[in-house]
Amino acid sequence: MLVDLYTKDGNKSGQIELTDEVFGIVPNEHVMHQAVIVHLANKRQGTRKTKIRAEVSGGGKKPWKQKGRGTARSGSSRSPLWVGGGTVHGPKPSDFNLKLPKKLRQLARKSAFSLRAQENNLMVVEDIRMEQIKTKEFAKYMKNLSLDAAKTLILVPGVDFNVYMSARNLPNITVQPADKISTYDILNHKKLLLFKGAIEPIVNNFSN
Repeated sequence: MLVDLYTKDGNKSGQIELTDEVFGIVPNEHVMHQAVIVHLANKRQGTRKTKIRAEVSGGGKKPWKQKGRGTARSGSSRSPLWVGGGTVHGPKPSDFNLKLPKKLRQLARKSAFSLRAQENNLMVVEDIRMEQIKTKEFAKYMKNLSLDAAKTLILVPGVDFNVYMSARNLPNITVQPADKISTYDILNHKKLLLFKGAIEPIVNNFSN
């Protein structure tokens, strides 16, 4: 499929061919949904934990004698009924990790790319080189491309420190390496901006 190629000034410089196998398939909504569920589940830490009465410090001595005081019998000051005591049936550490087969992960990402392309929410721009960190200058480029108001994901060929730092403080703008992207990241942004040099790493990532 052919898409327009833009310069950082927002002008069309020609067209570029995108692989139909990655950007032109019929999106599979079910697989994309599965990929998002797995991504969100794997982000959960599952480290919440409370102490039961056996784990709370103290309470080794019987608070008072069994009989004769006219009060309730008690064997430990760390009883769940007491302030400072252990909890009953409290949360324990859990592992929420899920796995999705490699082919389904790839299909989900291809579906996400193709969905954004079908919506006309995918743009390709000539590689932007930042000689130094300039947020104001990068914001100007986004405005030229009419991406200053939409939640946009920018995919770059590799780790570009100056581009990343220039875009970091811009609202709704996220910069990530093209080969480290997930289905959730694509679907979590309305617009997708590809640097021209990022197309090859994206396609190569599906051949591994």
